[in-house]
Amino acid sequence: MLALVTGASAGFGVAICKSLIQQGYRVIGAARRLDKLQQLQAELGADFFPLVLDVSADHHTLEACLKQLPADFGLDQIMVLVNNAGLALGLDAADQANLDDWNTMIDTNTKGLINMTRLVLPYMVKRQTGLIINLGSIAGTYPYPGGNVYGATKAFVAQFSLNLRADLAGTGVRVTNIEPGLCGGTEFSVVRFHGDAEKAEQLYQNTQPLVAEDIANTVAWVVSQPPHININRIEIMPTSQSFNPLKVTPIA
Repeated sequence: MLALVTGASAGFGVAICKSLIQQGYRVIGAARRLDKLQQLQAELGADFFPLVLDVSADHHTLEACLKQLPADFGLDQIMVLVNNAGLALGLDAADQANLDDWNTMIDTNTKGLINMTRLVLPYMVKRQTGLIINLGSIAGTYPYPGGNVYGATKAFVAQFSLNLRADLAGTGVRVTNIEPGLCGGTEFSVVRFHGDAEKAEQLYQNTQPLVAEDIANTVAWVVSQPPHININRIEIMPTSQSFNPLKVTPIA
């Protein structure tokens, strides 16, 4: 059994790779940082193949990269695709946000995910079996100030996942969208605040957020389900997080 995990160099990706190998999978870990992938390979051994890949690249580049995989980690053998690569950049209001940040999020969270899916999916359909797991976010369902384009990309992931299910009916290929809430212990918020670790840490003060292993355990549970069960979506939050009351703004 072979799985491909994007965003494999840190956070959720590392934990998911470890969990899948514990379940008996061989894993292709795809990410931009070769040094991090090599460290993970040294820990996980021969069942882990490091693949240097930037999902925000154009689909021709991604296809060429995937087709160069060695025979024993071939594109046609991938049973599970975990579209984990993604990021949030900035928390500014829409009128003040950085357009480069917006486009980077779209290129990674949206275009990267659909390109990887489209390149792997035909092989799953041909075999009449496979599982695509997308890492969405509660930000795709619940708006919050500064979430603007990040939330929009995750709403896209949610709808794309459902539409994939409609297209794939009768093929045996399953699709799940996992939508985490507040997660700590990863690079996510440090990246969001462009390397400001102190600012990122303030988000988690006096909370007990989810951790990467919680998401990896969720992925492991989805993967362990028998072929006749499709988990459409999973929303998961820490107990310390809940829904905000609807804001009412006084008229000046």
